Amino acid sequence: MSNLPVIEPRPDLYDEAERWSLDEMRAHQLERLQWSVRQAYEHVPHYRAAFEEKGIHPDDVKALEDVRILPFTTKADLRANYPFGMFAVPREQVNRVHASSGTTGKPTVVGYTAEDIRTWSSVMARSLRASGVVPGDGVHVSYGYGLFTGGLGAHYGAEALGCMVIPMSGGQTEKQIQLITDFRPRAIMVTPSYFLSLLDEMERVGLDPRESSLEIGVFGAEPWTQAMREEIEQRAGMHATDIYGLSEVMGPGVAQECVETKDGLHVWEDHFYPEIVNPLTDEQVEEGQVGELVFTSLTKQAMPVLRYRTRDLTKLMPGTARPAFRRMEKVTGRTDDLMIVRGVNVFPTQIEEIVLEEEGLTPYFQCVLTRPGRMDELTVNVEAEPSVAPETRAEIARRLQHDIKSRIGTTAKVNVVEPGGVERSVGKARRIVDQRG
Repeated sequence: MSNLPVIEPRPDLYDEAERWSLDEMRAHQLERLQWSVRQAYEHVPHYRAAFEEKGIHPDDVKALEDVRILPFTTKADLRANYPFGMFAVPREQVNRVHASSGTTGKPTVVGYTAEDIRTWSSVMARSLRASGVVPGDGVHVSYGYGLFTGGLGAHYGAEALGCMVIPMSGGQTEKQIQLITDFRPRAIMVTPSYFLSLLDEMERVGLDPRESSLEIGVFGAEPWTQAMREEIEQRAGMHATDIYGLSEVMGPGVAQECVETKDGLHVWEDHFYPEIVNPLTDEQVEEGQVGELVFTSLTKQAMPVLRYRTRDLTKLMPGTARPAFRRMEKVTGRTDDLMIVRGVNVFPTQIEEIVLEEEGLTPYFQCVLTRPGRMDELTVNVEAEPSVAPETRAEIARRLQHDIKSRIGTTAKVNVVEPGGVERSVGKARRIVDQRG
């Protein structure tokens, strides 16, 4: 977009791995894979038992392709070994723990040695550089701090890059705006759904987001679409880049979009080996085909993970801005976010694309699943802009209902509600409300 700040690539800031050839990358990956497999086998009882059950041994890993003989790891495995059963080092060597929220059961706990923290900080610094951030920039961090990996992961990475960090965390929306106005950071790290709330607050108090100091947004922790990127860039006059990570593998900073191309996220493969598998058959799929993303850590000391099933749906493609690192397509769905409505597969991001194309609507929506009889029913609640009259809302609802049916293939009831009628999030947006009991 022509109104966006000009950001020049800075190859002079690249680290050693960003300069590797593809052959160098593969050689380092194999050496590190073999180390990680042995670390897991020798020090984690869960993995030793899984190897023995499959009749394999670390010595069987002689090439990168041999990763496919290794056992998968799932979130259920981590919960079954709660809290520290997956650690490969004594607790005295664990510098920090993080954990998931545990809203669907026991939290998943992850641990880091001092070297793990340095590795995480370095890949986060690399991610920030790829997004256009340079040493000396102010970075406003609105990811949540605490057991969630987002805030501290972003914080340590920005410090490692040499930035001035503003550790705001989530919430206190009015104060967020005040600090952005007063401290004038160049970059913000935040979930895209909460950034929309920040834009709303700026406009509510009479500030033009395009006049703020922000030039770069590093958005992650939830799926978001190209349409949402365009909305953010248009409203804020800033570059919106995608970051990917998950606590089970490390935290944010596993992959990052490069600001000069915005054509998918380069996976930092010197630390995280990616695969795409068919979620139904568990077999690897061809490069360029969509499937479930699976990661094997290559350098983690405290808690190596082998073939961790992320449940995220994407595909792998050759590298562009960083040729030695393959790209993953923007994640727009998860196998566990999939709604099957009367036999039709529906992802929230498909609904989002349709909502964002319709004038007169805010980007806030929720998908509500109910089962009043024998069949599941989907209701989409979406919020109107204040200027939209009630009779116009009814017409918009009819159009959305038609577009969902024609483009996705399922019937949905659509409610266009009053401004403020859809709950706001200060972290990850809750796109699905399942009331089926």
